[in-house]
Amino acid sequence: MRLLHTADWHIGRTLEGRDRIGEHAQFFDELYDIVVREKVDAILMAGDVFDSVNPPAMGEELFYESVARLSDDGQLPIIVIAGNHDHPDRLQAARTLIKKQGVTILGYPTPKSLKIPIARSGEYFNIAALPYPSESRLKESFVIEGDELALREAYDERIHYIFEQLTKEFSPTEVNVAMSHLFVAGGNSTESERPIEVGGAYTIRATHLPSNVQYTALGHLHRPQNIKRSPKIARYSGSPLAFSFSETGYTKSVTIVDIIAGEDPVIEEIPLSSGKPLVRWNATKGLEQVFNWMDEGRDRNAWIDLEVHLENAPSMEQIHQMKKEYPGLINIRPVFPESMHLVNQPSMKHMPIQELFENFYSRQTGGAIPEKELISLFLELVNEEGDSK
Repeated sequence: MRLLHTADWHIGRTLEGRDRIGEHAQFFDELYDIVVREKVDAILMAGDVFDSVNPPAMGEELFYESVARLSDDGQLPIIVIAGNHDHPDRLQAARTLIKKQGVTILGYPTPKSLKIPIARSGEYFNIAALPYPSESRLKESFVIEGDELALREAYDERIHYIFEQLTKEFSPTEVNVAMSHLFVAGGNSTESERPIEVGGAYTIRATHLPSNVQYTALGHLHRPQNIKRSPKIARYSGSPLAFSFSETGYTKSVTIVDIIAGEDPVIEEIPLSSGKPLVRWNATKGLEQVFNWMDEGRDRNAWIDLEVHLENAPSMEQIHQMKKEYPGLINIRPVFPESMHLVNQPSMKHMPIQELFENFYSRQTGGAIPEKELISLFLELVNEEGDSK
């Protein structure tokens, strides 16, 4: 059978206030095409459906419409678990209705595994599905507060035990998988994941992932990756969209798992093309270089983080012009030559007022030199103040 593993959709997430619901809609269209083209038998969604516990109504509508379309009136099973961003109760509120569409949603950890039928072949597979297992969602506390090392050990052992209980009746003659939303030690993170552990406390060892399954589908880390030292293949599918500029250059994907009872699965990474790329511009030759890139149409369909080297701070008119021509410009960060440190300057007490202002301006702007018009305006104001006394 062919399983599709995906996670960390984060529907409702914005980028510096920019709405990305359209990009999520593109992803679901592409996901549907992949499911049909690759003849997928079931979808495993490993948590963080939404970006917050109170997602926008448009995001919830997109989720329910998309999974209903993907399920093909119940012909394609979809198993969804809550991640640390999801509200367990809210996520599974419609589970009774949506189950008729072949969609199973788990908000909280449960002691029972699932047996999922495959309509196409008449087979089924076992899945040990563990939604994000925080102390509050497990409804238990492990150790005395403040002992981080003991908490980490207790949490690790508890998750290991839960997996043992979920998989204890799995037979090697059947297809067996596990799924959870966890931070596994050794995984490579990016800036876009908000931590689910305090000081590394909610971390589990790779060796404590299930050993009597053929594949463990993981959610939380946004970079696609296999986990080393796991007893069996364990993998983060990654997020479908790039959510921070730390993910620049990484290909987004979903994972196809070809699996037969008693055998090691075959893993295939299917790259995604939906969503805008996140790119960084480093304009070492100033604003002229930026405007040349714009005239060339460089990265016009992207979100852009711009670093531009300048002698003076850009005017508001220049900033408005850049953002008007390129709405995808998210950040504009000027880089100025290093200013001289005040410790190397003469005593401020004997420093001319104009020089004091220039030093202050330079410190406040990261090294920029104030324009002559600005200096003149400042001196006029100072002189007016002096004349009024």
